Amino acid sequence: MKKKNKVIKFGDDIEGYALPVLNEREIRASAGIMFLVLFLSLMLILFKQDFLLVKYVIVVFLTDFIIRVFISPRLSPVLIIGRLIVSRQVPEYVGAPQKKFAWKIGLALSGLMFFLLVLLNSYSIITGVTCLACLVFLFFESAFGICLGCLVYGLFYKEKARHCAGEVCGTRQKQTIQRIAPAHVLIVVGFVVYVMLAVVLFNDHFRIAPRNLKTIINSR
Repeated sequence: MKKKNKVIKFGDDIEGYALPVLNEREIRASAGIMFLVLFLSLMLILFKQDFLLVKYVIVVFLTDFIIRVFISPRLSPVLIIGRLIVSRQVPEYVGAPQKKFAWKIGLALSGLMFFLLVLLNSYSIITGVTCLACLVFLFFESAFGICLGCLVYGLFYKEKARHCAGEVCGTRQKQTIQRIAPAHVLIVVGFVVYVMLAVVLFNDHFRIAPRNLKTIINSR
């Protein structure tokens, strides 16, 4: 009987789980890393028209997604870095199938960017929208633990996604600490009004460029 290759495998078999799973904590950490470098590269484009960093970022993203999808998440360099960062935290297991589907979307987006921005050395509304989509996907994963690709998994596969982050796949009753009362809604609405008033009242003053603190002190 042949032994299963434990390296070339998508997800880990954990006791108590009927399907292969991945560690959501390292996935969120890696998404945060990817979001940061992509955001920085886009800032360079917006303010300096410098496309050098984003080209390297796209190459790294595409290579990493190829390794995740076609070889194994265990060998993904970015996931390994995320694993090191959260190594002291207790793992949070999520179903591997829906993550693979979400990463296929990431592979398609990074592949499109590689073709347009790296191979053709071009930019257009397509590259802008694709970069924005990548940022949104990565931000929701890293900041909120919401896998947008996983949410549409059920539209393409018959089986329902299982073991989602935060157990959002299943129906469950919210705990007391999660409930939102009318007073909470009023607080948010009041805060928005407060910000809008600040913009109206102080916008002209805030537009004045800051001066060097040393200059301000010496002028007094």
